[in-house]
Amino acid sequence: MTGILCRGRIPSPTGERRSMNDHEFFELGDLTLQGGATLRGAKLAYKTYGTLNEDRSNAIVYPTWYSGRHWENEWLIGAGMALDPERYFIIVPNMLGNGLSSSPSNTPPPYDRARFPRVTVADNVAVQHRLVTEHFGIERLALVTGWSMGAGQTYQWAMSYPEMVPKIAPFCGSAKTSEHNIVFLEGVKAALTADDAYRGGWYTEQPTKGLRAMARVYAGWGFSQAFYWDRVYRQMGYTSLEDFLVGFWEGFFLDNRDANNLLAMLWTWQNGDISRTPGFEGSYEEALATIEADALVMPAEKDLYFPPEDEAYAVERMANAELRVIPGVWGHFAGGGMNDEDTQFIDAALKELLAR
Repeated sequence: MTGILCRGRIPSPTGERRSMNDHEFFELGDLTLQGGATLRGAKLAYKTYGTLNEDRSNAIVYPTWYSGRHWENEWLIGAGMALDPERYFIIVPNMLGNGLSSSPSNTPPPYDRARFPRVTVADNVAVQHRLVTEHFGIERLALVTGWSMGAGQTYQWAMSYPEMVPKIAPFCGSAKTSEHNIVFLEGVKAALTADDAYRGGWYTEQPTKGLRAMARVYAGWGFSQAFYWDRVYRQMGYTSLEDFLVGFWEGFFLDNRDANNLLAMLWTWQNGDISRTPGFEGSYEEALATIEADALVMPAEKDLYFPPEDEAYAVERMANAELRVIPGVWGHFAGGGMNDEDTQFIDAALKELLAR
C-alpha cells in the first residue's frame, strides 16, 4: 500500500487546512423546505475554483458530504486533474446543516439547535440549483460528481434537473439509503445522544463524550475489515489501533463539528431516496429508470454501507450507466482522498467521462 496522503483529516491539495471563512454566501431568503417548514434568512455557503467561461458551459457541481466542508473536497481539484480550475469552473456548495450553510448551530430562534427543521437531499439540490441558475446564470452543467452524501446529491441532480445534467459520477454513495445503512446510522445517533450533556439538543457545551462515542461506532464502518487486518493505519502515521481510534476518529468528530449539525445531516442521510423527489414520488426502480445522464458509478470494493452490490442494482436500472468498482481495502474512505491509488482511479474515471 503506497501513497498515504494525510494524517487525521481529509486533506486539501496543499496538505493544509483551509480557513473556516474561505467561502461566499448565496442568500436564499425565506426557504420553504420539502417538509413544509420555512427557514427565514436562509443561506448557502459555497466556494468556487476556476473561471466561468463566456458561454457558461464549463461548470461542474461537486457537493460536500456528511459533516464535510468545502475545503475537504479540494483533494480532487487541481492542475492536471479532471477537476482542473484552469479548464473548469468548479462549484462546491456546502450542505445545509454542515455549520457553514444554514444549520442548527448558526440559525437564530425559533429554528435554532434542536428545533432546526428536517432537510432532504432534494432540498439541498434545489438550493444548489438556485445558486447555479440565479446567481451564475448557468443553464447546463458539464458534470455533477460527489462522494458519499455528495453522491446522493449527484443522483438527485440528475433526477430533479435532467435537462441540466448530461453527466454524473457518484462515488461511494447511493441514490437511496439502504435499511442496513439506516441501522448503522441509528447506532451513531444513539451513541451521540446518550451523553447526558446532550440535553435533548439544548446543550451549552458540545457533548464531547457523545462525540467520542460516535467516533468509536463510526470507526468500525468507515474502513474495511481488510484495512484493519493489514493495519494500514500504521502507514498513516498511527502507532497502534488505539492511537488511530483517538487520533483519527475522535479527532475527526471533535474538529469543529457540532452535535446538532451532525444529527441534522444524519436525518438527511437516512431519508435519502430519489423516488421521493417532489412531483415524482414513485418507486425506486421507476426513479432510476428516469435518469438519462451518462453515469459513471464508482462504489468502493469493500465499502460497508454503500456496497458495490447496491450500486450494481441501481446501474442495471438506469438508462445510460456504467459500474466501475474502486479496488482495494480502504472501504468507504476510498472516496475520501486519503490514498493516492484511489484518488488516481477516481480522477482517471472523471477524465474519461468528461472527454466522452
